[in-house]
Amino acid sequence: MVTRQDCIKLDEQDVLAACRDKFTLPEGEIYLDGNSLGAMPSHVPARMQEVIAKEWAQGLIRSWNDANWIDLPQRVAAKVARLVGAGKHEVMVADSTSVNLYKALVAAVRMNPGRKVILTERGNFPTDLYIAQGVAEIFGLEIRYVESTAEAVLAGLDDSVGVVMLTHVNYRSGQIYPMAEITAKAHAVGALALWDLAHSAGAVEVDLNAAKADMAIGCGYKYLNGGPGAPAFVFVADRHHQQMRQPLSGWHGHVRPFEFVLNYEAAPGIESMQCGTPPLLSMLALESALEVFDGVEMLALRQKSVALTELFIKLVDEKLQAWDFGLASPRDAAVRGSQVSLTHAQGYAIVQALIARGITGDFRMPNILRFGFTPLYVGFADVYDTVQAIAEIMESQEWNQEKFLTKKAVT
Repeated sequence: MVTRQDCIKLDEQDVLAACRDKFTLPEGEIYLDGNSLGAMPSHVPARMQEVIAKEWAQGLIRSWNDANWIDLPQRVAAKVARLVGAGKHEVMVADSTSVNLYKALVAAVRMNPGRKVILTERGNFPTDLYIAQGVAEIFGLEIRYVESTAEAVLAGLDDSVGVVMLTHVNYRSGQIYPMAEITAKAHAVGALALWDLAHSAGAVEVDLNAAKADMAIGCGYKYLNGGPGAPAFVFVADRHHQQMRQPLSGWHGHVRPFEFVLNYEAAPGIESMQCGTPPLLSMLALESALEVFDGVEMLALRQKSVALTELFIKLVDEKLQAWDFGLASPRDAAVRGSQVSLTHAQGYAIVQALIARGITGDFRMPNILRFGFTPLYVGFADVYDTVQAIAEIMESQEWNQEKFLTKKAVT
């Protein structure tokens, strides 16, 4: 049986333990929801105060040049590129995840004319499916939905598919799809592979170029800790830069935006994935937040992620057997992201009871309790205390109160 003292010893040996001090978290909080909204890095408020009081209030429009605002999307993109195995010339930070997915998916469809199928899985994140449905309607395409397994995706790839669109780590189960294998099969049948890294970037090792991925998108507010609504990123492999043509031809994607000419002419390469004026304040916050990854190797991050999730599953097996919890995530760490999902008929109320104790996870329909393990600020004793708290909540039926059973707008 694992003891709390065992977990404290693991924290003492943790090479990333000092990273926790880079974040501001409420006293006593165990925060296991970084897969929805990352914690705030401690240095970000000072940087934002400087931006607001000096660069905006005093610098005014001059800061586009004097504070180098104009190159901000490229600077932030270079920081993200290191975390996802891409060249800095292949990543752009702009817009939201959904908008970038629309841009990338339309570009991919245009690059594969004559192919009538977008392949995805039924359990993909809804915004990905909704965007695909909109693109399919515009271009007269079919969406082929397969079951949420790698085997089903591979079997669904044939020469009618133009684009396979998948989230690398499934948001419900935490299952990792084999990016290199699926991409290789897509290329073998003449399709392109577009990956959503929303639940991967900053927590799971990703090497887009090694996998020969064609395109990818991801958000800045989960494991990248950029703050609510932080800008997203888009990747396009450089071999596609001359051919790609995204649909939102805004002025920041123009080759000469400040010449103000009549007709659109796309900027070369990844620059054309920009659209309108970037959201400067939130992008500056993301740039600052990404400093927490300075000096951190993704291999060390992934090793701790695996250790945390393995410990959680082991403790669930030891402590929660009496209360009908199911495991919705893979037991094999090689195909599991940095989260573990449990199932229970009273999942929502149990999560709310945990939150009342200062332990934050979240709930996903219909019965999933979801726990994200951000290696930079979650410790091994946190994992022990979480499972112990669940056991106490079940033993006492603490969850069975009106205030926990009544669903809020955001779950």
